[in-house]
Amino acid sequence: MLTEFNFFGVFMAPIVVYAIAALPVTMLIRFLLWWSGIMKWFWHLALFEVALYTCVLCLLILYV
Repeated sequence: MLTEFNFFGVFMAPIVVYAIAALPVTMLIRFLLWWSGIMKWFWHLALFEVALYTCVLCLLILYV
């Protein structure tokens, strides 16, 4: 069950913690995609990166 997280006396919603945790995962995936050359295939990089972050965030919420 999702509950609030206590961060030095400030209660934070679980979505905030998941959003912060999704950032390094997304950055790692971006690095791997740039390194392998797959990022050249995408026409609109900013749109792809937002979609990638959204997918990572949703997967974290569903499976963690």
